[in-house]
Amino acid sequence: MEPFLDTFWLAAWSCWVPARLSVLVTLHEAGVQTNGNKRNQVLKIGHGGTLDSAAAGVLVVGIGKGTKMLRTMLAGSKKYTAIGLLGKATDTLDATGKVTEEKPYDQITKGDLENVLQKFTGDIMQVPPLYSALKKDGERLSTLVKRGEAVEAKPARPVRVYSLSLRQFQPPLFTLDVECGGGFYVRSLVSDIGKELSTCATMQELTRTKHGPFTLEEHTLYEDKWTIDEIARSLEHCMSLLPGEPSRKKLRTAHPSETAVSCEDK
Repeated sequence: MEPFLDTFWLAAWSCWVPARLSVLVTLHEAGVQTNGNKRNQVLKIGHGGTLDSAAAGVLVVGIGKGTKMLRTMLAGSKKYTAIGLLGKATDTLDATGKVTEEKPYDQITKGDLENVLQKFTGDIMQVPPLYSALKKDGERLSTLVKRGEAVEAKPARPVRVYSLSLRQFQPPLFTLDVECGGGFYVRSLVSDIGKELSTCATMQELTRTKHGPFTLEEHTLYEDKWTIDEIARSLEHCMSLLPGEPSRKKLRTAHPSETAVSCEDK
């Protein structure tokens, strides 16, 4: 079976693997190659939104003309499942950071937590974390902070939370289901919830379960299935989400003696 699309999407499972590396590994195992002059064998690739380094879940990858359609295809909401930890705060707002504060949490009940969630639903203002992909003078804030440079927090900005519910509460851990719009940081949400409860909290785990029309259950291709045949099947399954009939420009697998395709992020 061969992938045949000049325009396609692949929803890959990302787990502790940088987006660029994930894409390169996918193509390397697939042995995908384009025709033409070797110097021009460039297959444009772009992902539809970064995940935190400690997060897992759906990472949508656009290839070829698909890179130009990512913004339109992924204009819908995102869904996450997050596990928060009460009583501790970190500088990164997640489990990868250094503990900066500890407070008691024994007084907090399930009802308290459910009542607080209502304040973070709808159109709200949110201050993004310092350790983030947001940029200052062309560099990521997280890079500047790690270098020890003084960085001021970005001002609060409007974000939208379509739904927010408590799935499980086993102190000090609590699990949330979140559906939100673009620009929303679940890490900041967990931290803000802790403050609202007169304690502190940090995010322990995060999984993106939906991005636009792509879902973890229906469209994700897990790393153990990153082979040419499985990729082709995944692409055909995602075809139902395309807005129109794409051109069917065939890609072929590379012979071991041939040069593998180079690729670049969009």
